[in-house]
Parts: sequence; C-alpha cells; structure tokens
Amino acid sequence: MINVGVIGVGSIGIHHARIFSGLKGVHLAGIVDSNATRAGEVASRYNCPVYSDYRDILPAVDAVSIAVPTTLHFSIAMEFLNHNKHILVEKPVTTSIEEADRLIEEAEKRNLTFQVGHLERFNSGVSMISTMVDQPRFIESQRLSPFLGRGIDVDVTLDLMIHDIDIILSLVKSEIVDLRSTGARVLTEHIDIAHAWIEFENGCIAEAVSSRIAQGKKRRLKVFQRNAYLDLDYQTQEITCYTREKGSVKKETTRPEEKEPLKEQLISFIECVRKGTRPVVSGHEGKEALKVVLKISGLVKNRDLFI
Repeated sequence: MINVGVIGVGSIGIHHARIFSGLKGVHLAGIVDSNATRAGEVASRYNCPVYSDYRDILPAVDAVSIAVPTTLHFSIAMEFLNHNKHILVEKPVTTSIEEADRLIEEAEKRNLTFQVGHLERFNSGVSMISTMVDQPRFIESQRLSPFLGRGIDVDVTLDLMIHDIDIILSLVKSEIVDLRSTGARVLTEHIDIAHAWIEFENGCIAEAVSSRIAQGKKRRLKVFQRNAYLDLDYQTQEITCYTREKGSVKKETTRPEEKEPLKEQLISFIECVRKGTRPVVSGHEGKEALKVVLKISGLVKNRDLFI
C-alpha cells in the first residue's frame, strides 16, 4: 500500500484527492490546504485526515502530489524530497530553470520519482497521435479559452501554452534553432494572448497560439508530414487523418478509448513510485517545456506589445 498526500485542494488538487481515494493499492493519507473550510469539506468527502501545514503530513506519506500556486512549488517540493518522499508537481514545474535543476538534482541523488503534471500527455488522443507521427514538417497548435478569471497570476504561456510546448517537444525531438513570439496583455497584468513560432534543427516548424480571452474554448493539434495530415481535437480525443493515396485524398477518423487523463496520469505516477521507473514527464521534460515558455514570455515582453 502506498500512502499518498495531496498538497493543495483547489480546482485541480480536489480531483487528485478524488482519484487517489479510489485507486487500488493507494491510501489517501491526508490532504493539506490553508483554507480550513475547504480542506475540511474535502477531507470529509474522502474520509481522510486534514492538515493546515504540509510539514505535518510528512510522517504519514510515501508520496505527494503538489497542486499549489507555482511560486510555492520549489520550497514545498524540496521539503518532501529532503524527507525522501516521491513527488508529482503540477505544471509549470517551478518559476525558474535554476529551481527546476535543483529539484531534479535532489530527486536523482535520492533515487526518488519526480513527475511533472503535464496532463495532456495522458490524453488518449495524444497517446494515439504520438504513434502516428513520422518526421513531422509542420505542427500547429491552438489552445483558446474564454476569460474565467482564474490562473491570471501568471502569463498565458505558463498557464495554457506550456501544455502544447511540451507535446510539440515530445513529437519533434530536435533542438530549437530559432524562436519568435508576439502577444499582449489585455484584461490582466500578465500576458493574455501569445503566438509562438519555433524552428527546429531537423527542419520542422511549429506554431503555437494560446489565449484566455477567446470567445469560446478550443483545443487543437495539427501535424503535417509527408503524404499525411493529422488533426487532433483534445476535447473529444478524436483524430482525423488525411492521407494521399494514388492521387486522391483519403479521410479517416479515429476515436480511441476515452479515459480520464488525470486518472491515467496519477496511475502512471503510482506505478513509477512502485517500480522505480522513469515518469512519462519527468523533471527534465518539465524543465525543458518551462525553458521554452519562459523564453516566449520574455520575447513578448521585450517587444512591448502590451495593450
């Protein structure tokens, strides 16, 4: 039995608690949140102990998922690593590359699992399209959301675009040789809309667009490769494949078995803890995605295109 704790039970962490409470071979040893009322409600719902200070849960757990504001990721994650606990940290992994490097070093030194919560990697559509991609030449991603008033303490690059950057990096597997971006601050004090253009050493080009001020919600990934065009709708997990055969274009739509991405992510984390295997998105992959989005944000700010 693996004893797991959830640090932070806000809009994301509450679902970590829900899923862990029902996983076979897992004991939800407690949840931690500074909001006593909310913490009490969640603890009552899933019949587990509640703590207001994350240090108090240390003796009770083997592993934790950390779903607190990004500015707190490093200090909390390091505390658990220093006490030989396995960690899953929600994206973005930290606020800086230096912090990410220190966590990676500590986890490796202690032979601990360090996973980063890039949820879309466990989307069934992403898993399937990853097996279909072969030497992509152009990738286009769109992640658009209406203004909800949450996640606005960081740039949209860190809030939304980082999902697509992580997936693009996993599909292309080549060094970036050029990066350009533009964007604007519109309704908040941070970047609300961003466009990035990425060129890779192997010739592939990727374009990523993210907005939290769109009229509707859209999650799309398009991959263009020789004689084929793949179109993934993240929301339905449906893939449409267009291929060229004997001078004509053939269209085929596939929808893999629908699964809850967060549940698949947490199952994978527990398996890594149990078997000592490398996570799908380790601290290294989390750091690389962070490095790219920080550069994108920096380029936007340097262009001073804020409205």
